[in-house]
Amino acid sequence: MNNRFAWAAAAACLALPGVAHADENLLGYNAGAEVLPKGSSDLYIFNTLRSGKGEGHYRAIDTQLELEYGITDRIQVSVAANILSIDTAGLTIDGYLPKPIDKGPRFSGVELGAKFNVLSPALDNFGLAIITSVEVNRLDPHSGQDKLEYEAHTVLAAQKYFMQGQLTWIGNIGLKAGYEDRGAIADLPEGFDWPTTPEMEIEVSAGTGLSYRVAPNWFIGAETQWTSEYETEVGNERWSLFAGPSIHYGGRTMWATLTWFPQIAGGGERYPGQTSDLHLIEKTKNEFRLKLGYNF
Repeated sequence: MNNRFAWAAAAACLALPGVAHADENLLGYNAGAEVLPKGSSDLYIFNTLRSGKGEGHYRAIDTQLELEYGITDRIQVSVAANILSIDTAGLTIDGYLPKPIDKGPRFSGVELGAKFNVLSPALDNFGLAIITSVEVNRLDPHSGQDKLEYEAHTVLAAQKYFMQGQLTWIGNIGLKAGYEDRGAIADLPEGFDWPTTPEMEIEVSAGTGLSYRVAPNWFIGAETQWTSEYETEVGNERWSLFAGPSIHYGGRTMWATLTWFPQIAGGGERYPGQTSDLHLIEKTKNEFRLKLGYNF
């Protein structure tokens, strides 16, 4: 069964010239439906720069080192290590940014994931996959302070080729549930709110994007992603909408994707003195993401 599937996949790729390799990331934030063939592996390095809160100085870099392996022609698994670097000054926000910090890179946590391909975009004319992951982190990605965090994430990923593979459409719908327990911080200003009671958070997301092959191995794309977050005592606390361009290069064994992802709309709670209508409590004005992959 797996041999027949592999031969059929190879034939489909020949019929679609210029289609990216299996599970090659054409976009920065929305995932495709392809998976690795049985016995194949990928090594990824993702770097995301988050900057701009409207006031003060804020810059954080999320680094993820991930290894993926194809168990079958339809199922792949992954393990990843998360690393955080963060530098903030000139802005404090009750419950979120308690004090200036300049630390990193520091080990933040680990993530285990799996991807199950239901329909192949090359073989079935429409691709569909279920992506699941569990994550444990020891640092708050927004403040850099100690925070124990457990997360479970599920994404339904769709993908379709047009124009004999020259144009690729990708769509994602996601649900994330998290448990958070902040560590106590000494010497905070009197009256500063830094809750240490454990909280539950649920996030729903939806995103879509297009990638167009402009030359052999080169793709340009654009994507968007909307997220809305709900917390234990607050309910619907915040939402944001990001959108931006990307460029992708796919070689024989290595590939790279660079994405600029500015926030174009947002809502929910705001910090005192905030003049922008964007959501800047946890999100930032801009994100830049560089993905590097090596297939072996």
